[in-house]
Amino acid sequence: MGPTPHPAVTALLETSTTGRLRPLFEGNNISFAIGFKHINYVAEAAVLNHFREAGLPVGELYRRFGLGFDVVDLHSRLGALLAVDDEVEAVVTPVTEDGADRLRFKVEQFVERDGKRVKCAGSTILVALRIDDHITAEEPWPAGLERFTTARLGDGERLEIAATPLPYGDFTAGRGATADPVLNEVIGETNAFGWRRRMGYFYCHFNERVQMSGFLRVMEEVEDLFLADRGLAIKEVLDTRGWIPVVTRSRIELLDETVMEEELYTVYTVENVFKTLLYTCRMDCYVLRDGHLVKTATGSITHGYLHEAAPNQWEMAEFDRTTVEALTTPRKAAS
Repeated sequence: MGPTPHPAVTALLETSTTGRLRPLFEGNNISFAIGFKHINYVAEAAVLNHFREAGLPVGELYRRFGLGFDVVDLHSRLGALLAVDDEVEAVVTPVTEDGADRLRFKVEQFVERDGKRVKCAGSTILVALRIDDHITAEEPWPAGLERFTTARLGDGERLEIAATPLPYGDFTAGRGATADPVLNEVIGETNAFGWRRRMGYFYCHFNERVQMSGFLRVMEEVEDLFLADRGLAIKEVLDTRGWIPVVTRSRIELLDETVMEEELYTVYTVENVFKTLLYTCRMDCYVLRDGHLVKTATGSITHGYLHEAAPNQWEMAEFDRTTVEALTTPRKAAS
């Protein structure tokens, strides 16, 4: 048997916590509802609070022990609407398995509706503690924490490519490019959309790598670009059909590290359209290293639309034929 775990590590692994959090106003994009990205932000914030309550705040983990907090897998199912003025009761339950090398937490978000406690989202979050070689730890790691540390976040799959990439994009290229030989080769004839984007420092943390929230932003933006490419631009659909995008489930898993200012090749593939109500897309993210495409993240998201059946009463909208055709018909590769 190893040494007795430090009390803070025991609390991290065995004690549930409850925090009261509010979503950021930034997430109130349409009507009075909070979007999926910021619901995931609340889940991450709840786990950060759990670390503080245990006595291991992430700033101290970095400064004292040289360990970076990294969410490496975030899987959420969204239920009831989260409104801009809601206060969320976020319950974090540790569910790390014996011998696991990642910390696993279940996060449940509850709000009050007409005097009742309603669950609006549930998430499973995996956390790795990345050893940072930019700094020197001031103290040894607390006993029991070592098995969750890693020198690197994964080792992503490497793909051979024949295409020659375009020159490095200009810093003022805005939202990046969708016309790229590498993207065309990876997509081929599949029902997918491609996007190439330089990852700025504002997507990153700990001086170096893109964090989970950065990939949530990529997922949100590639969906926006995809819909516009398919003739379903969000503003136009909202104005002409009264449909509001809604997400019922999302997941992102980090497979390798994406470094600040690398160009990210994102492939967004339509996988299923369910009964003209929902569609699921897979997101695969790559960077180009030493002539290979390295997959650094993967994920999926399930989308649909709501329409306002009565003032402030929202129901699922059924896709019309034009929408189904737009979602299911592959576009010709851009050159």
